[in-house]
Amino acid sequence: MSETFTALMLEDVDGKPRAGFREITKADLPDHDVLVEVAYSSLNYKDGLAVSGKGRIARRLPMVAGIDIAGTVVESRSPAWKAGDRVVANGWGMSETEWGGYTRFQRLKPEWLIRLPEAFSMEQAMAIGTAGYTAALCVDALENWGTIEPGKGEVLVTGAAGGVGSTAVSLLSSKGYTVVASTGRAETHDYLRSLGATSFLDRAELSAEVKPLQKERWSGAVDSVGSTTLANVLAQTVYGGAVAACGLAGGHNLPGTVMPHILRSVALIGVDSVFAPLPKRQKAWQTLADHLDRTKLSAMTETHKMSELPELANRILAGAVRGRVVIEIA
Repeated sequence: MSETFTALMLEDVDGKPRAGFREITKADLPDHDVLVEVAYSSLNYKDGLAVSGKGRIARRLPMVAGIDIAGTVVESRSPAWKAGDRVVANGWGMSETEWGGYTRFQRLKPEWLIRLPEAFSMEQAMAIGTAGYTAALCVDALENWGTIEPGKGEVLVTGAAGGVGSTAVSLLSSKGYTVVASTGRAETHDYLRSLGATSFLDRAELSAEVKPLQKERWSGAVDSVGSTTLANVLAQTVYGGAVAACGLAGGHNLPGTVMPHILRSVALIGVDSVFAPLPKRQKAWQTLADHLDRTKLSAMTETHKMSELPELANRILAGAVRGRVVIEIA
């Protein structure tokens, strides 16, 4: 009899996706070239939407949820990977169009995998996860644009107590930037200060009515909120500055104008983590390996069993999760 193992499956119930734990076998997995034994996954905002059923993330059902994977290759039909390789996978439509990480085993396409940097354990890799990897993509994008410089000007991070924000604050601080953290939770200030934030901006100030041009303040910014927040950040960015935008927790609209862009030469850099090409992924993970403080990473992380996912999904949507949540699969 084939060995069974537990997966968190999204299935159609009365026309709506509903999450539940199911026993499956390797024969149930997709027919991709690399079989990975999953050690850890993570919980991101998108995972919370999928598992809670409050957002229709999965585009086909049934679907194994979880957009992150850290594990060990068990079998491979691809010459790029062999049994025993430690690998990480982020994005690539997992939990949307491709089965994801909330399962002991998963089959993946070889091009979805990158080699886990020796600097990190698998648990640390998922403490970083898609959120941390996205933060690194944003920091790399700002530095590649060439308008931020350590010790000169302030860099703003919105949604600072969340997964992307926490890692962005830590990375930027470690690189020598002066980091201002925007959050609506005063109780997170000590936590964010420990990650390297030097001052704070109440998120309510960025939720006010958008004026096209405001006092110039930010040499650069990492934004995971979108909507009015992003519009106000753009209006406050200095001449020639740039904002790396990667999220829409506050909404997908952008109630701003072109004035910051054409009068102050402010750049809005869109950052996608799901289908980012391999060189950008490798650079982001190298940035994390070189500059992410392991003590700070530990401070922003909590680890939970897979069985706790339904409760955790509701917590992250309620804004009751600080930093990163690692999900232990094995």
